[in-house]
Amino acid sequence: MEYAAWARIACEVLDTRYPYGSAHASRGPDDVDVTPERLHPAFHGSYDWHSSAHMQWSLVRLLTLAPDQRSIDLLNQRLTPEAIAVEAAYLRERPGYERPYGWAWAAMLVAAARDTHWAAALAPLGAVIADLVMAWLPKQAYPVRHGAHLNSAFALALLHEAYGELGRTDVVEAVRARALDWYGGDTAYDTRFEPSGTDFLSPALSEAELMRRVLPATAFASWLTAFLPGLGKEQHLHLLEVPVTDDSGDGQLAHLAGLALSRAWQLRTIAPALPDVADVLRAGADRQVAAVLPTVTGGDFMSTHWLVSFALLADQA
Repeated sequence: MEYAAWARIACEVLDTRYPYGSAHASRGPDDVDVTPERLHPAFHGSYDWHSSAHMQWSLVRLLTLAPDQRSIDLLNQRLTPEAIAVEAAYLRERPGYERPYGWAWAAMLVAAARDTHWAAALAPLGAVIADLVMAWLPKQAYPVRHGAHLNSAFALALLHEAYGELGRTDVVEAVRARALDWYGGDTAYDTRFEPSGTDFLSPALSEAELMRRVLPATAFASWLTAFLPGLGKEQHLHLLEVPVTDDSGDGQLAHLAGLALSRAWQLRTIAPALPDVADVLRAGADRQVAAVLPTVTGGDFMSTHWLVSFALLADQA
């Protein structure tokens, strides 16, 4: 993989101030200034808050693969105690903002940087998100099962990983309990209607990837066989094929390139549970990565501002 090129494009999009989608809900006439670096001194650029957070996660991860001074300089500018204090206060004051997708990626950034000199600055952000997760999960009666940002399974998988690495067993256990409650009894999932037109996640595979984390290996294999019977053989084969993608600059249609990468990541992580078809699942993952990899660094901004993170998930699986 061209890790240096991934770091280069991540820095480039993070340094791109506009277009920027703030998703800021103004509370009055004196709360309408959405200048990116004022509103979000750490998480501006890269089009929106969550993409800025996870592209900075990408830079931290890439430092172990392709050390790069420009990446270090950018992270030093963004991940300061002062900037993170503003971000943490913003989330605390607006507990629904970026829930749960942005929370999950920001927590992943905190976890990835835990052994770096940015750890102390990021710690308050991790603490705020932990508090928000613990307050939210008991109130969320039903999971969100579609294939975009609000998907519950994808966020819970990342939160489980991040807070496991951060040693927050309370958050990990809350996530595990909710996952088992929401998904533990699911069987014979119908994937005929995947994907939807703007999906960047497979609802089925996102759920499977979460359950892989919270169940013992043997129990997960049994659960997966009941949940997606025939995966890799006669059923669900469309999950292994490259979705129709679009790099025209339409941000919603660009999601489908991310779908190929997230499918690849999830197929690779669940493959060991199905040894009879593991090679088939991995081959499907490889096809999807190969098809969209050029877009990760060479596509329109509406693709490049976020795809590196999903390419990294697929690459590191």
